[in-house]
Amino acid sequence: MAASATPAGKPRQPSISQLRAFVAVAEQLHFRDAAAAIGMSQPALSGAVAALEETLGVQLLERTTRKVLLSPAGERLAARARTVLEAVGELLEEAEAARAPFTGVLRLGVIPTVAPYLLPTVLRLVHERYPRLDLQVYEEQTASLLDGLAHGRLDLLLLAVPLGAPGVVEMPLFDEDFVLVTPRDHWLGGRDDIPREALKELDLLLLDEGHCLRDQALDICREAGRTEGTPVTTSAAGLSTLVQLVAGGLGVTLLPRTALRVETARNDHLATGDFADPAPARRIALAMRAGAARTEEFEAFAEALREALRPLPVRVAGRSA
Repeated sequence: MAASATPAGKPRQPSISQLRAFVAVAEQLHFRDAAAAIGMSQPALSGAVAALEETLGVQLLERTTRKVLLSPAGERLAARARTVLEAVGELLEEAEAARAPFTGVLRLGVIPTVAPYLLPTVLRLVHERYPRLDLQVYEEQTASLLDGLAHGRLDLLLLAVPLGAPGVVEMPLFDEDFVLVTPRDHWLGGRDDIPREALKELDLLLLDEGHCLRDQALDICREAGRTEGTPVTTSAAGLSTLVQLVAGGLGVTLLPRTALRVETARNDHLATGDFADPAPARRIALAMRAGAARTEEFEAFAEALREALRPLPVRVAGRSA
């Protein structure tokens, strides 16, 4: 029996219904019982098995007036057919899981100046509200995160904006003020009306290049009138080290308000000061690829996260921001 071909000369592919019919007969060895087992009429089942034999060019069954037997080829191919049907079932289950929101893997990229201070809120939200979501967190600098988003390595980013990156949609979460952190005896420590112009001549400590917080701080200094020639001491790869350098009297620094409690609460060698309104600030947002398949899910996640962040010392953005 030769395998049938399509008009273009290519072998025809067996259908899922044909494989289901054959496996049912192989298990029941009875056409009527097999038809009942899969909810198919007996003539339709017989036709499906005959069509499969024609498609494959192999006799699968030996039919007698009393019973049905598997041919030697049928014995071998029945096992293969079961494997195919199991794989199809797994495919359908995976597709159903993909259609369900807040299930499966979500690869979240976070910048270092956000991760320690916001991740507890993010993780608590996921644990309590989205228990079927497999959240995977990657802490990287902005450039690396954007590259990961563009190439599909990451699904969603939590970082400072604006990014100015093509093909990226920003979903603002909140704005937060910067606070001046000084040595305990510094003349600006404890004030709540620091003018931005005070940044012109201060010994300023910043993060290493590559951190967006460094760029934001430099922008604030330029807006305050600090000239390009005014030296900036860059000595730290992270905020914790930066704060320790301030405590040691090497200069002052700017911290986002969400980082203040974690980084300064246990150090009595530090003082903080607030800027006069309008204080310099940064905006934190979620970012996704434009046209992402999970756009609605990510937008809903952003809204839930805004609500979860309200207890923090931030100004939460509106949904349409």
